[in-house]
Amino acid sequence: MRRRILALVMGMTTLVVLAFAIPSGVLIRSAVLQRAEQATIDQADSVAVFLRSGAPSRAVIERYAHSLSAATGRPTSVLLPDGVKVGDPSAEASDRARRSWEGREPLQGRQPLQGRESPGGSGSSDGGREGGRGGGRSPDLSPNPRAVLSAGSGGQVAEVAVATGQGSYLVSVFASDEVLHAGQGRWFLLLISGSLALLLIGGLAGELLTRRITRPLTSSAETARLLSEGDTTARAPVDGPREIAAVGTALNALADRTDELIAEARETAADLSHRLRTPLTALRLDAEALTEPVEAERIGAHVSELERTLTAVIRAARRPQREGRVPRCDATEIVGDRVRFWSALAEDQRRPVALDLPTEPVLVRAAGEDLAAAVDALLENIIAHTPEGTAFSVSLAAGPDGALLQVADEGPGLTHPMPSRGRSDRGSSGLGLDIARRCAEASGGLMRIGRSEPGGVLVALALKA
Repeated sequence: MRRRILALVMGMTTLVVLAFAIPSGVLIRSAVLQRAEQATIDQADSVAVFLRSGAPSRAVIERYAHSLSAATGRPTSVLLPDGVKVGDPSAEASDRARRSWEGREPLQGRQPLQGRESPGGSGSSDGGREGGRGGGRSPDLSPNPRAVLSAGSGGQVAEVAVATGQGSYLVSVFASDEVLHAGQGRWFLLLISGSLALLLIGGLAGELLTRRITRPLTSSAETARLLSEGDTTARAPVDGPREIAAVGTALNALADRTDELIAEARETAADLSHRLRTPLTALRLDAEALTEPVEAERIGAHVSELERTLTAVIRAARRPQREGRVPRCDATEIVGDRVRFWSALAEDQRRPVALDLPTEPVLVRAAGEDLAAAVDALLENIIAHTPEGTAFSVSLAAGPDGALLQVADEGPGLTHPMPSRGRSDRGSSGLGLDIARRCAEASGGLMRIGRSEPGGVLVALALKA
């Protein structure tokens, strides 16, 4: 969704930039061309004013024409009354201009724009006249005619015939296409830079917009993942756009309701288990009242075991009130304590015990009682199902996202690759490994069963932090 929104924003920004840049480019090209053409006409008019201002000599006219050509980059030439051409030879007069100079026909072409006067104040306003390239308008009949433009080879030529007391002069100023379009590259560069800046701003704005929309959604998805893993304390953000904030609010309400239902269910289980204590007490009294000591002891042992089981159920059901919704414990302390507990029995059976624990606490997402029960189940399996004198090892290693607990023995190994709940290949209830598995999975990890290096059983519990 983020990519689609960003693509939409960039597409709309590009359309706006193109709608602005294309007409601006055409306008820039037209304005630069008109300014260059007007400058060429003004230069020809300035030479005409110079010729009318006195009786300059041929040398003076030639120097003046060369200086203008060098200063403006527009070659300037003057055809004298005697037919001699001075100035830059590249400013060649057209045949039409020559005929006008000889007086056979008026000079026609493109007149100055908007009746601008030539330098020196001479000239007449012809803003109301119309004309175009290559003729098509009436001749300028004013005493001081303005220069007109006509198409030349590779550019434009501004020409004006000047009548003085010494005779008629023909002034020609040539502007190449390069001169006519000089400067527009700078304007185009500015236009392109502005367009790219607008696209960059549009992209940044689109990125901020998509982040504002997608960030709460990503956080809500992460909250849903944490809830699915059992972390009922996770809550989604309720900021951002109204519709997305509504999603976070609904998800939080669902999490609150789920938390309440879990608490109610556990309290109900605890209450029901607690009610069983009364009939258990009566059963214990009946067992003690038996006349046969052996039977009384046997039934009393069963009652005690049942009472211990009920106590464990009550404590597990009420665990949220003691530890919070996500239980945690120090695996280093729990594992070390349980191995020390079983070491006394291992020493009696001459079993070598290897214990490898971290020096610092390792917190895992499991209740201390559950982890202790898992370690007890694994060590009890070793004691019960391997010959006396069989060595075993317990190691705990901290990882980036939890811990790895490994219990290995040097016994004969399993005849079945993966015992299931209630099934054992050694005559037991088969619940020991299942207790360890449920402890690992409750933390978000898993249990793996394999073969140890000496050939025995290796049980590895991956516990999440």
